[in-house]
Amino acid sequence: MDFTDPTLRTPPVSLADVSGYLPGDPVGTEYFTQFSRSDRMAKNVMFRAPKGRHHVGRDETAVDMVERAVAPLVERHGAREISNIDVLLTHTQLPDNPVLGPGPEVARRLGMKPRWVFDIHNGGCAAFVHMMWTARMILQTTDARTALIACTQNCAGPVFTQSDIRGLAQAPVPGDGCGVGLLVKNNSAPILDIECRTYPEFAGDMEFSTNGDRKYWEPGAGQGCVTFTESKVAKVMTRGNRLVPEVAQAVCKRIGVKSSDIDTFVTNQPNRLFLRNWNEAMELPPERHPDTFDSCGNLFAAGIPVTLDAENRAGRLRNGSVVLMAAFAHAGDFAGAAAVRWGAAR
Repeated sequence: MDFTDPTLRTPPVSLADVSGYLPGDPVGTEYFTQFSRSDRMAKNVMFRAPKGRHHVGRDETAVDMVERAVAPLVERHGAREISNIDVLLTHTQLPDNPVLGPGPEVARRLGMKPRWVFDIHNGGCAAFVHMMWTARMILQTTDARTALIACTQNCAGPVFTQSDIRGLAQAPVPGDGCGVGLLVKNNSAPILDIECRTYPEFAGDMEFSTNGDRKYWEPGAGQGCVTFTESKVAKVMTRGNRLVPEVAQAVCKRIGVKSSDIDTFVTNQPNRLFLRNWNEAMELPPERHPDTFDSCGNLFAAGIPVTLDAENRAGRLRNGSVVLMAAFAHAGDFAGAAAVRWGAAR
């Protein structure tokens, strides 16, 4: 089926390739069980732990992770193609420098001189889709030819292993990793459609606390972490179950494909219950909704590109097939979905 609309005047943009990186050796759940407390929240399905995850080392920066994730793209497309990137977008869960994002340093490390550099903090677990949307808009409306988007999740090791945090119910769920995508202005693996929605009514429902009155930048006792209550967990579950299928179905409708006919459905991966509910809502068998949850945990924004990379390297993404990506962010203030006619190298 040809999804390219000949009436469109904007040039096609392709997700030409993806690549992922996981830091260090796998960390088993037994690391956390030695610190676990008797906690009612631990019984909540939201926090059922994966079998494993990866933790970034203390001295490994977000720039290091992006550089290592990009290395396979350099091998496949050549150093010149990467150094000539026109647009660079980054999303970092835990910025190494709270004053600025890693974009300019990533460009320096990779020998780039892009004309557009944006460090994008919103988008959360849906940041890969959000950055595809942003990069496509730049490529279609300027003379820019290529874009690199990079999602870095690096808070599992630094934040969730803190002495006061590692015993909490949510501590074993996140993992660290980085996923990147190469976008090119051509029709080799065209982006068929993207849907991005912001829900301001849910903004502010995701809270960060130091378990006291101290602001995170102020000195004093208390270790910072995202906080949950049972009522807020219930709201997030309800929203997430609804938002991801909604944006995914919107894309399916516009490209003229039934959700049950999607070849591969890749989402963020907060927990197993979301994954099950989403593939059921899309009427897809589990094998067409791959994830890396049990080996990587919740990778936040990096979940989609890391899972895509794993499927691509395993040869399970057939060129010409329709790949649908969808995710929601934070407590539900953002959701996005994108469809691609796959054709990436591996």
